[in-house]
Amino acid sequence: MPRMTGGEALAKQLHREGVRVVFGLPGVQLYGAMAALRDEKDIRFILTRHEQATTYMADGYARAGGGFGVALVVPGPGVLNAGAGLSTAYSCSSPVFLVAGQVPKRYLGKDVGVLHEINEQLDTVTPITKWRKRVLEVHEIPGAVNEAVRQMKTGRPRPVHLEIPPDTLEEEGEAELVPAVKVERAAAPDADIERAARLLLSATRPIIYAGGGVHASGAHEALTAVAEYVQAGVVQSAEGKGAVSDHNDLSLGATLWPKNALREYLDAADVVFAVGSRCAVAGFQPAQKIIQLDVDASEIGRNHPVEVGLVGDAKATLERLLERLRTDAPPRSSRKREREKLRETLAALDTQEPNHSILASLRAGTPEDAIVVAGMTQIGYYSRPFWPVYRPRTYLTSSYSGNLGFEVPTALGVKVARPERTVVCITGDGGFMYNSQELSTAVREKINAVIVLFNDEAYGNVARDLDESWGGAHGAAVTNPDFMKLADAYGVVGLRASKPTEVGDLVRKAVGMDRPVLIEVRVGRMARPLFFAPMKAPDKYQKK
Repeated sequence: MPRMTGGEALAKQLHREGVRVVFGLPGVQLYGAMAALRDEKDIRFILTRHEQATTYMADGYARAGGGFGVALVVPGPGVLNAGAGLSTAYSCSSPVFLVAGQVPKRYLGKDVGVLHEINEQLDTVTPITKWRKRVLEVHEIPGAVNEAVRQMKTGRPRPVHLEIPPDTLEEEGEAELVPAVKVERAAAPDADIERAARLLLSATRPIIYAGGGVHASGAHEALTAVAEYVQAGVVQSAEGKGAVSDHNDLSLGATLWPKNALREYLDAADVVFAVGSRCAVAGFQPAQKIIQLDVDASEIGRNHPVEVGLVGDAKATLERLLERLRTDAPPRSSRKREREKLRETLAALDTQEPNHSILASLRAGTPEDAIVVAGMTQIGYYSRPFWPVYRPRTYLTSSYSGNLGFEVPTALGVKVARPERTVVCITGDGGFMYNSQELSTAVREKINAVIVLFNDEAYGNVARDLDESWGGAHGAAVTNPDFMKLADAYGVVGLRASKPTEVGDLVRKAVGMDRPVLIEVRVGRMARPLFFAPMKAPDKYQKK
């Protein structure tokens, strides 16, 4: 059996599993790993300026199609800082592999106060990881890495965590590398597919509700084919945008809120086929018959009773379902005109200013195949229903985690995975300052993302809501640096819009530069989006 250090066992098994990029911030407990990664020439190490960015970048890398993302941090504060990115990856079902150091083996569980020690570190990541393990011996490392990858590639792809003490990384021992994980993602059982086919074919008004699981599975073509065959329009969650191209009349978009045309259209369906979604905010009607397809059995029926549950990979199951449909019945007559009329009605909902004009300008200046990271800011919120998406995996949010500050590092991770694509980050001044230091990373690593920063000198959503519904704003105004000077200090191209609707022209200009670019767009307070849930502050705070 070969002899190697624990760090070498880690690096070599990661390489065998296909890892070619690691996002990290090293420290003393990781020297054994860093030395091994330095010598593993095919693995690029990208140094971040904060541990928070390691997991955000790994998440963006994974969701843009780079495989699974790998982050490396020191124990204790490093792991806690990386937790924000793990939270987003967990909510987005993103395969992120966090490798962390530990205190030396002799101090584990002793609570003596050695550097970076926190008791029961594994417990701190339990709520935001699918699988986690501590490895103490060199020979255990290849198998543990392999199992972590297996966990990410089977079932629902969520974050995993592996922690290794420094002495294990540094000491030499016998270790056998193991074959890389190969997984065949199975379709749902044939009997369940048969039941689903019968129900879809018996429906008079079927509709499909598509979530982020379509992207995770790469099920876009299969979903479109099934929708076309049964003539079911496709409603998408924010995470499902792009499941069907918005060039296709089958796409009904994500403008789903109470008392609008899409809500009424969905409510009128007799059969709803939910694909790759928890259906947490879909709000199906009690009388509707639901078919739910998900790779995670625990999601079936979680938020709405189902008529048929399909537990399996979305792509494989939809392909089998299409075969079954073609065997049992001819394709449905076209309802294209009906959908086109609905799409026209929905497009007419995009009227709120200045949001509409800003978003229209931004979309016009952004290539169709660009990958957009929609941050937790006013234009980011407004983009959820109204940003047209034409290609799979080109619109990313932080899902229900809703992390302010995720945008910039996530966009950098996306660009590392897809250097040939334009990557546009939509952020606000509040969220941007969480990770503004990663401009340094972008410059050093030549990660040429375009960052569009909307500056209202406040945590704008909070300021507006407190002021309008809670008796007055408090604690939401911010003092910003001169963002153009900040960009120049980091060596980033800085562009400032003379008016908000100039943003599209500046994005078009930035794309042609092929350099990291920061575009500042100064805006005032924006009205509460009409599709947000109504505020319900106590009566005592309502303005008279």
